[in-house]
Amino acid sequence: MSLKADLTSADLNEIRQSALGAADPLGVAADLANAAEAGRLADPQDAGLALTLAAEIAESRSKLDAALRYVDGALEAYGKRDDSPAAGARALRARILFRTGRGDEAFAEVEPLRPLLTQYPDAAAYITAALAVGGRAREAEKWLTEAVQQVVADRGVTEPSDPDDAGVLFFLLQQRHRLRHALGLQHDTHDNLAERLETKLANAGTRSAAVPADDLVFWPRAEFERLVKQTDAYGASWDDHRARLEHELVRQAGAGRTDLALLPGSVDALTAEAGVGGDPASAENRAAYARKLSTRTVRLPWPPERNAACWCGSGLKYKKCCLPRSRS
Repeated sequence: MSLKADLTSADLNEIRQSALGAADPLGVAADLANAAEAGRLADPQDAGLALTLAAEIAESRSKLDAALRYVDGALEAYGKRDDSPAAGARALRARILFRTGRGDEAFAEVEPLRPLLTQYPDAAAYITAALAVGGRAREAEKWLTEAVQQVVADRGVTEPSDPDDAGVLFFLLQQRHRLRHALGLQHDTHDNLAERLETKLANAGTRSAAVPADDLVFWPRAEFERLVKQTDAYGASWDDHRARLEHELVRQAGAGRTDLALLPGSVDALTAEAGVGGDPASAENRAAYARKLSTRTVRLPWPPERNAACWCGSGLKYKKCCLPRSRS
């Protein structure tokens, strides 16, 4: 496909929501890279963002050489920036390197990001994902624990009275709690604090709870058509699948959760999660795969604006596509 000229940040966000459901997502990634390199962005400062998005799309399709090339371009565009977007790109590069078997090089990329855990809370998700892909989830848990302890010591408060007052601490507690759940570790005092703060948020109806529901994994049409040959756990048809997701999103929003997002899935990745001889369609494997997806940076924010492109990638407006499914 060919993207329009002078892409804005809003355009890039819309592409993020629809690219994985496009007929040719790798073509979208290539066009994003070309737009960044040819100066076809409304704001040249968005070059790093566009190239990072291209890298995420390529990685999701296991095109790791292309993903690495794109993320290297993103880091060149970011230059000496040390903010959250640049940290996310560096963590993405580490994750790709881990996936290519270059573990030592990957760890050398991600280790300098460790101090950013207490500066940019959203960097925690990127860093954790990279270490988890590299088989170093226990190390990620240690880093998050030490970051939580540092923030507590700096604040001089062991239990904030309100989640909104917790700031960085709450985000770190959420990420750590999510990771420890995936590792099957017993709750400790920090896990208990995370759950108490999440309960306060849910009761206040201000933000989402920490752990995304397992049933928010979204299968783009081409992936779903492969998947439904193995299991109907996600729906008997793509229409049914999208309706289930829309209903669940509406239900969670009605319970007071915000910042909801879908987690795009890959059949190859689901199968790999099961391992040799494992059952990709088992409830245990599907739950483990959803937890892994929840640490990734590729997410589809919900809901779109009524007149924006639908999150499912159909190319239709949300109001003409999946919005009505929540009422069926």
